[in-house]
Amino acid sequence: MKLLVTGGAGYIGAVVVQRLLQDGHCVEVLDNFSTGHEDVELPGAVWHRGDISDAGEVLDSSFNGVVHLAAKSLVGESVEHPERYWHGNIVASLRLIDAMREVGVPRMVFSSTAAVYGEPQVDKITEDVPPTPTNPYGASKLAIDQMLTAEAKAHGLAAVSLRYFNVAGASGALSERHDPETHLIPNLLRVAMGERPEAKIFGTDYPTRDGTAIRDYIHVVDLADAHVRALHAATGGEHAVYNLGTGIGTSVREIIDAVRDVTGCEVPTSEAPRRAGDPAVLVASGDLAAAELGWHPQRNARQMVKDAWNALQQFS
Repeated sequence: MKLLVTGGAGYIGAVVVQRLLQDGHCVEVLDNFSTGHEDVELPGAVWHRGDISDAGEVLDSSFNGVVHLAAKSLVGESVEHPERYWHGNIVASLRLIDAMREVGVPRMVFSSTAAVYGEPQVDKITEDVPPTPTNPYGASKLAIDQMLTAEAKAHGLAAVSLRYFNVAGASGALSERHDPETHLIPNLLRVAMGERPEAKIFGTDYPTRDGTAIRDYIHVVDLADAHVRALHAATGGEHAVYNLGTGIGTSVREIIDAVRDVTGCEVPTSEAPRRAGDPAVLVASGDLAAAELGWHPQRNARQMVKDAWNALQQFS
């Protein structure tokens, strides 16, 4: 297939592009490099510098689909500046969908988020849990999901939304390089490398097995596999939604132990109060993705830490 990937210079986007190229697809990338990295090496990809709204300048009838990964994605920023998320995510995505419709691009796989669910009080989040986002970032992603549902019904678009949780790990040199970095594993690895004095554990009094918050971690390579499967499964006139999760939660302390084990470093920590709005447990059911996409995550949290550590050691 000939595919356009928006946000292909970002962490997840680059690994998805890498996988698509390995599978023999023709891939063009649209990225404004506001958070993506210009030094990403993906031989065979065709690059376009621009915003999502510029997709009409790239797309034509020769494209078989779009993988839409570009987005503004900082929860805190979305609360302080919601207008950036209305414009950068919702309006820009509408223009992308308009451009696809105008030239007849038949399918889209959309990078949605677990943030659409807010803070559900369930053991495992399934696709039938009512979405109740608690911040503008999650609300903007839900709005795009709703656009895709309507577009599929009205105009026959084949659409799939993938809602995922905590993504980690690396694929060779392709690893997390966010600025600012807010994710647990890369921050712990920076402590292991001596670049930070310690890591903070936010909340040690949760009603969990060790008192720390539990999250569902997915390896970025497994995530890329889900995007490929979704492209092939997309059906005209339908909008499918899948949660991508392992169904197994890992606590903050368990991640810290994995980092210590993999790196052989002490990794000093200090305890801090819970952060407002952080639920005790967020774990997803991946049963529907397994049944309909044949998707089964292959890599555990320790493998994620190991791959991320190897990338830092070899390529930083």
